[in-house]
Amino acid sequence: MAKVKAKMQKTGASFKHVVNEMLRAGLLLSDKASKQKPFKVNARPLGIRPGLNYDSTSELLEQIEGPWHK
Repeated sequence: MAKVKAKMQKTGASFKHVVNEMLRAGLLLSDKASKQKPFKVNARPLGIRPGLNYDSTSELLEQIEGPWHK
């Protein structure tokens, strides 16, 4: 809203005109972004660390972070 008000004061344009102008600019940016190749993360198995109990969250936190994890 602050950017809209600032642009209205700078250009003297109406609220409706400034909002529509900003929406058009945003839509143009989204069209360009949709044409880019999507970012992909290659997952890999991390496995289970031996000696850690994954059944109890509080025990796990204490094992990893020590007794002062709270």
